[in-house]
Amino acid sequence: MEATASEQVVSNVPEFTVSELSFALRREIETAFPRVRVRGEISQPSFPRSGHCYFRLKDENAVLDAVCWKATIPRLGVRVEEGLEVIATGRLTTYAGSSRYQIIVDRVELAGAGALLKLLEDRRRELQAEGLFDAERKRPLPYLPEVIGVVTSPSGAVIRDILHRLAERFPRRVLVWPVAVQGDKAAGEVAAAINGFNRLPVDGPVPRPDVLIVARGGGSLEDLWAFNEEAVVRAAAASTIPLISAVGHETDTTLIDLASDRRAPTPTAAAEMAVPVRADLVAETLDYAKRLVGGVSRLLRERGVELAGLARGLGDPRRLIEERQQRLDERGERLALAIRQLVERRAHALAAARLVSPVAVLLAKQQAFTSESRMLDSAMKRYLGEARQKIERTADRVDQLADRLQRCTAEFLEDRQRRVEQAGKLLESYSFRSVLARGFTLVRDQDGHPVLAAADLRAGDTLAIDFADGRIGARVTDGASAAPRPAPAPRRRGGGGEQGSLL
Repeated sequence: MEATASEQVVSNVPEFTVSELSFALRREIETAFPRVRVRGEISQPSFPRSGHCYFRLKDENAVLDAVCWKATIPRLGVRVEEGLEVIATGRLTTYAGSSRYQIIVDRVELAGAGALLKLLEDRRRELQAEGLFDAERKRPLPYLPEVIGVVTSPSGAVIRDILHRLAERFPRRVLVWPVAVQGDKAAGEVAAAINGFNRLPVDGPVPRPDVLIVARGGGSLEDLWAFNEEAVVRAAAASTIPLISAVGHETDTTLIDLASDRRAPTPTAAAEMAVPVRADLVAETLDYAKRLVGGVSRLLRERGVELAGLARGLGDPRRLIEERQQRLDERGERLALAIRQLVERRAHALAAARLVSPVAVLLAKQQAFTSESRMLDSAMKRYLGEARQKIERTADRVDQLADRLQRCTAEFLEDRQRRVEQAGKLLESYSFRSVLARGFTLVRDQDGHPVLAAADLRAGDTLAIDFADGRIGARVTDGASAAPRPAPAPRRRGGGGEQGSLL
């Protein structure tokens, strides 16, 4: 009986399949925890090729699996990193494939200032390594901008403070780009505003600002976090328009302050940096004008005194003119007198040049001729006496030279005669006549050229044969073939005789 009762008790427990039990647990968990916020430290984040994100949330005593789908990751606002303490918002569910529960995350917030500061410091180091905070990138602010662009909330006190300060110092044209300065959309709107102002054309319908002011009032680190976002920092660093950051109070520091060209402790201070004080500028301009007028006046006085001194050194112009006029009158009188004297001299010369009587001219010429004749006779006598003396001296020298010449001539002729005799003997020894005397003959052709070889002759040629005692004629009856006769060799002269074939 006991065994039967036990079997009946067991049979009263409902029976589930594994899948049914898993689905039931899942339903219970999702119903009990439809929306939860879990605080923990991110551990073992992974990003598979599917694009989803898997990580764990842990504290000192427990671990919770977390999943963030691919479509949700861009809207998180926080990069999932190892060791980051966050508050994850989502719904609890189970994963039947491994019998564990997990949270489907659709929102991630940094948990506490410590996590925000760690993320801020990591981002600062990363952007600084890229050179976005370098001092070389800073641009100077324009001294007096025509248009000022302001990126801030249109409903806050910041814009009123800026406009009021600009109106007090130096009224300028202000363009306000309204943005949210806090919340999830703030970073994107601020970056878009900075980029939008930079994209305005210079001569477009909307004037392009000469300087930008990005401003926000004070707040906590979380309230100012939009100005630490990477998109805002990169937009500020890439701005071609000089940018002043005025985010928070003087003690607040954001990353846009490091990337901007100038940091202002407050929005009011940013307005003071953007424009000078108009009253001071007017006073300075008036002071410059006064100093310029004083300088010009002093320069004119100095130049006047210098000119007066130079005038005293030059003398009175009227006296100079009177002196020159008196000198001109004197020169005029002297010129008139010189003209009269010149006319008189020319008249006297003309009177002296009148024609005289031919007889008087002949007598004068005769007297001059007689005088010249006497002078010539005396000169001839002197010249003849001197010449006679020179001739006598020269004759003596000529006689001496004649004797020397006679002796030299005799010696020269004897020497030349001796040399001629020697040359005659030598010529006679070289002459072909002596060869003919020894029994040889000289054969010439009909043109008188010596015949040097029998091959030069043909049958019928006429020859002249020279012997020592005379010449005879001859005709060739038998000889070489009728080949053309080569041109005779040129006759050479030497030793006074002829050379040819000696037979």
